[in-house]
Amino acid sequence: MDSEHVRSLLRVYFIMGSVNCRRPAAEVLAEAIAGGVTIFQFREKGPGALTGEAKLNLARELQGICRSHSVPFIVNDDIDLAIAIDADGVHVGQDDEPAQALREQLGSRKIIGVSAHTPEEVRQAIADGADYLGIGPVYPTASKDDARPVQGTILIGNLRKEGVSIPLVGIGGITADNASPVLAAGADGISVISAIAGADHPEAAAAAFARLASR
Repeated sequence: MDSEHVRSLLRVYFIMGSVNCRRPAAEVLAEAIAGGVTIFQFREKGPGALTGEAKLNLARELQGICRSHSVPFIVNDDIDLAIAIDADGVHVGQDDEPAQALREQLGSRKIIGVSAHTPEEVRQAIADGADYLGIGPVYPTASKDDARPVQGTILIGNLRKEGVSIPLVGIGGITADNASPVLAAGADGISVISAIAGADHPEAAAAAFARLASR
């Protein structure tokens, strides 16, 4: 996957599952895309998350919305689901399958993202063939019960100073009010869960991020 194309997709990266929404997920996603979301990750995890056929059906519904707006649909950590619905890619954490194994299963045209929290994890993910890295958590977050220690924008900034050119997206507690330092440090985009999924007006929330990311 061409890195410059991936870089352009990461500007406003929306991550969501049914447990993150107060309204039907399909409504929230459609409004968020209208506001300027550039890539979407289906993350169906946590207490009350859907499983089995219900999860598959929701994935297909949300994928259909993404496809109708030419927004890439990424699946979090479920390679079987990604293959079953021919998703545009997969995002994995450090405890999941390495990018190299995913690439062998998905092929060269799919997007593979990896969460990385240290320089060592970054180097390994790059060596394994990741297309982009999710770096964080930048700020405190309540969206993930397994979040690592907060590290601010230090790692993003250091990676760029060292000449690491792989597309990077910041994640963790990012809001429209604190997103600018993440982008200034060298992130190509910002990924958010609750700041859009939990907003009263997802379209307006997404639009605020889109304005920041296009500066």
